[in-house]
Amino acid sequence: MKCLHYTTILLQQHSIRPTSWEMEFKNSVFIKIFISICLSILCSSHDFDFFYFVQQWPASYCDSRHSCCYPTTGKPAEDFSIHGLWPNYDDGKWPSNCQRQSSLDQSQISDLLNIMHKDWPTLACPSADGIRFWGHEWKKHGTCTSLDQHAYFQVALDFKKRANLLQILGNAGIRPGKFYSMESMKQAIEDGVGYTPFIECNIDSSGNHQLFQVYMCVDSSASSFIQCPVFPHGRSCGSNIEFPSFSDQYSNISHDEL
Repeated sequence: MKCLHYTTILLQQHSIRPTSWEMEFKNSVFIKIFISICLSILCSSHDFDFFYFVQQWPASYCDSRHSCCYPTTGKPAEDFSIHGLWPNYDDGKWPSNCQRQSSLDQSQISDLLNIMHKDWPTLACPSADGIRFWGHEWKKHGTCTSLDQHAYFQVALDFKKRANLLQILGNAGIRPGKFYSMESMKQAIEDGVGYTPFIECNIDSSGNHQLFQVYMCVDSSASSFIQCPVFPHGRSCGSNIEFPSFSDQYSNISHDEL
């Protein structure tokens, strides 16, 4: 249905009535090819139900069996960072790599690079400037949306401002360096953003469950947060989870690239 909707819009934008178009070009090879191409592009790039907007806690990324490498721009601030903006279906599945030939054009996001280094840094090894990471996010997820490259990254950056998790948790008295109940963290985020999050944990070197990623859901037009139609199958958390400090962690540790 969504593909049909987008095709109708496309015809209207070009001042073509479906009825007159059908009568006038019914047997036209050109029109058949045209519609086939449009449907293949639109179905692959627009047909999804919602986004997961995912932020991760850098200390938990680093304090695991993988460890991490700080980006070439230096150690990130002690703050949640963007992992991605991922289109998904209501049944729990998701589209990916919808336009395999579409690579990230750095010139399209040149005005966003400073804020992306701050809010969307890479922690994978070896140390890098983030371009490869952002290119991966664009090719795997961004190409399955109706957004162009600049809009895709700009929207994600805007949603981070609207869901300032470190500030929201701090307002509830939840600060890095301690253990907290899973429910208290979840409730604080729900109170701050207005919608229920999904919290994913990983395991630190001592075997403790720690806050790793927070998933919020966004409508398919990428305009507002919504209640999640379905939660991801992420790693579960215990009843009490660690919110590890990132400011206390040591400098760069180089391991294989994630």
